[in-house]
Amino acid sequence: MLSIITAIHNQIEVNRLFVANLQRFTHFPFELIVVDNDSKDGSGNFFRSAGATVIQNDGNYSYPHCQNQGLQIARFDVLAFLNNDIIVSPGWDQRLLAVMNHQGLEVASCCGVERLESKNITRYYRKKWSAIRNILGWFGYGTRNLQLMHRMMYGNWERSTRDRWAKFGCSVREGFVGSTVVMKRSALEKIGRWDERIYAADFDLYLRSKARSLERGDIRPVHVALGVFNHHYIRMTLRSPRPGFKDQAKLISLHAKWGKEHVAKYIKGLE
Repeated sequence: MLSIITAIHNQIEVNRLFVANLQRFTHFPFELIVVDNDSKDGSGNFFRSAGATVIQNDGNYSYPHCQNQGLQIARFDVLAFLNNDIIVSPGWDQRLLAVMNHQGLEVASCCGVERLESKNITRYYRKKWSAIRNILGWFGYGTRNLQLMHRMMYGNWERSTRDRWAKFGCSVREGFVGSTVVMKRSALEKIGRWDERIYAADFDLYLRSKARSLERGDIRPVHVALGVFNHHYIRMTLRSPRPGFKDQAKLISLHAKWGKEHVAKYIKGLE
């Protein structure tokens, strides 16, 4: 069983798609923990009606703060940190855990438009998605239009993701795609929880896992599972600016924590 933790702020159309596909395509039994950052469109009640445990915040808090809120009540040893604006692939959890077990990984992510097997393939996917988004975005971001964008991008979703699994299987590439991060609870003892000072928390998580692997050798850095693909709408669905974070005052940059040269070095290493 796994604990899925998701932070939300409105986006009711996206939330409906997220839950429908999560219920349809997740293989293992799961609990869904939703951190609701003061949604005004009924999203919190929608998730409650879908059986989720909802943590209600009085404002919009940063990503790492919300993930740690979810961690406090998560019951299971496999922890999945998912963005709400994704569409998971069939058996994403079963396949990703198979990759993690095969590769000896305690933290991993699915691949997606943001990062694939090579720079050229990633560039192709990004350009294709950008074109579809720019054209169909004129017609709004209702559920039907979001589904149409997804179909235009991938065609038959089940076949597309099945073919990718057949091609890449348990192959991995060092790095991360922050919209889907799966962590075994054993990793928390080595790299800790999310650093609530860092908004770019997925990159920080990668850097901490990399540092631990070099210093202690008891964990591998975060890797991307090339055979497991989740689609990410990449926050395109926001119709108005997101309100500032209530914990903004404590947030610092990656450069402030790690140093500009250190961050640049590992950005280059992931290219």
